[in-house]
Amino acid sequence: MRRPNPRHAVLFVTALAFHVDTLLYCLLVPLLPRYARELHLSQHQVGVLFWSYALALLVATFPVARLTDRWGRKAPMLWGLLGLAFTTLAFAYSRTYWVLLVARVLQGVAGAATWVPGMALIADHFPKEERGRAMGIVFAGANLGLLIGPPLGGVLDHYLGPMAPFHLGICLVVMDTLGRIFLLKDVEPIREPPIPWRVLLRNRVVLVFAGAMALGAGFWTLMESALPMDFARRLGLGPRGIGVLFGGAALAHALSSPWMGRLSDRIGRIRVLRVGLAVSAILLPLPVLLETQWAVALSMAALGLNVSFLISPCSPAVADQVERLDSQSFASGFSILNLAYSVGMILGPLVGGFLIEMLGLRGALGFLGLSFAAYITTTRGLRV
Repeated sequence: MRRPNPRHAVLFVTALAFHVDTLLYCLLVPLLPRYARELHLSQHQVGVLFWSYALALLVATFPVARLTDRWGRKAPMLWGLLGLAFTTLAFAYSRTYWVLLVARVLQGVAGAATWVPGMALIADHFPKEERGRAMGIVFAGANLGLLIGPPLGGVLDHYLGPMAPFHLGICLVVMDTLGRIFLLKDVEPIREPPIPWRVLLRNRVVLVFAGAMALGAGFWTLMESALPMDFARRLGLGPRGIGVLFGGAALAHALSSPWMGRLSDRIGRIRVLRVGLAVSAILLPLPVLLETQWAVALSMAALGLNVSFLISPCSPAVADQVERLDSQSFASGFSILNLAYSVGMILGPLVGGFLIEMLGLRGALGFLGLSFAAYITTTRGLRV
């Protein structure tokens, strides 16, 4: 019997792991209003549920990275599944706010235990010239979870009952577990000491791409927080119409991630990033300037594509730098990107909200677009 190609198995299992993690995160979004109503939660408490995930992801990233580089990639990914299983069960059966909060925190820890080792596995198994395409494929798995999670959770809840999304979640966790146990072959733990954080934080390439990752994450969360109310007021759209617009952006991001990764393999990571930064000046304010639904839909798809220009080259660029430092501590390198992504998720809506109050929505998005374009100056002299 022919044995599966180890690289194909790593690609499949990692893409599945990222997809399940993102899908379960998004699956709960349409169910939160019912929890808020039944548990009498304030808007602040609901906001804390969202923040707790990003904060836990941020705090858990560095310890998980060190464990991954010292003990191998497979064990942390399996531990993360325990947190994911508990989270799903807690949301299914909990009737108290504090259990939900603990579940959300564990979901953030499980996310760190999935993403950091998963990206390290891809870097281990794919050489530099194929790394961008491979990482783009696993990011596409995550983006598909982002795309179908919210509508799927709402449909299952409406037609099959409130427990249906969680039954699906448990099935996905079981499938993910089987894949990680039987298809994933671990690499040898790194025998030399992991690369020091100070070395990574002094590396200009790592810092520039970490900044780009934060911009991409903040870009996406800002869109989610700022645009729906404008679409409802200005275009007269309801939840379904707004969902379609954001779905189009997520679909464009999901489909373009592998191609942007492959493009960065061919023409260089910096060139792909520069295109995304430059085009942001034009694309970021477009959805609030256009007047027809079709035009806005096209602009949202273009924004989803642009996020791929910003994010897709970041992970392979950092992996390349770790390799140039004669190290295999890929998890430590990716922990910097995870930190940047978490910071972007937190600061995007905050900074965007402040600017919107000061400049109005159109002025704020125009200013942010120019700021993204100005970030190109940080890439001067870099050769990646």
